Amino acid sequence: MRPHRTEPTPKALAAIETEWPLIEAELSVLDAEIILMYAADHGGPSPLDWRRLRRAEARVTRVAAELAARPASRKAVA
Repeated sequence: MRPHRTEPTPKALAAIETEWPLIEAELSVLDAEIILMYAADHGGPSPLDWRRLRRAEARVTRVAAELAARPASRKAVA
């Protein structure tokens, strides 16, 4: 039986580092969605709130496409 690891492996850390731009972009979408939910209870979202969400979603799409376009040797880490 193998001992239980509590820390990520170097390979897992490298995968996280490679995917961090996408993770960060997805967190921006989550932030924008939270702002929209809060605004719904306080008079409704503003045009700026909606713009923030659209920009965050576009960033996720852009970053995901950039990650997908990377050479296979760099994707192997993930």
